Amino acid sequence: MYHNKLSEGEEGSFEPTDRTRLKRRAQKGRYDRDEVHAILDAGWVCHVAFAGEHGPVVIPTAYARVGDLLYLHGSPASRLARGARHEIEVCVSVTLVDGLVLARSALHHSVNYRSVMVFGTATELRDPVAKAEALDAFVDHVLPGRSGEARPADERELRATSVLVLPIVEASAKVATGFRDEEPDDVDLPVWAGIVPLATAVGEPVPDDATRAAARAVPPSVQAVLAGSGR
Repeated sequence: MYHNKLSEGEEGSFEPTDRTRLKRRAQKGRYDRDEVHAILDAGWVCHVAFAGEHGPVVIPTAYARVGDLLYLHGSPASRLARGARHEIEVCVSVTLVDGLVLARSALHHSVNYRSVMVFGTATELRDPVAKAEALDAFVDHVLPGRSGEARPADERELRATSVLVLPIVEASAKVATGFRDEEPDDVDLPVWAGIVPLATAVGEPVPDDATRAAARAVPPSVQAVLAGSGR
């Protein structure tokens, strides 16, 4: 069983490593386990970097966190999945953009964000039961409770899907909030400066054309996300 590597005397924190320790603007670094997990849980798409046969590669893919494990979704024919059959070193990143920071000078414009990087060795998940559970986790990560409403993957679909597993052992977060420092001489410039908050909005559900009348009621999983959005 995999376990996170925690700092001595800092229960619940990841131990910074040469790859995860922030060197520039170190005050933005976060190593708290719960904060890292919360950022991962709030995103939907991750980017996976690895060394391909023709050089560096970065691919976007769906993911899900279950405890101390990060599951990555893919195709068995993909370069990432082929590499993971023999173990593959990866860097997984997730970024959430929270706002645009507008300054009085062009140079000091910035973005408020929360991000996580996870380093480690990814391997292919081959046990069919564990693989089916991971696929349910992907669905529930997108919309909690949805896996209980949809038909589960059958054997053909399991064979046609690749699931990689990455222990969350070497990880850190980086968080940028608030305003940025500006040049003292710029403060009196007649230029608007401030933050434009950004957020993901939930729209009105639209059933597809093939949905039968008896199944057109909005399911509980969607009702829950609508209620959480204030709709």
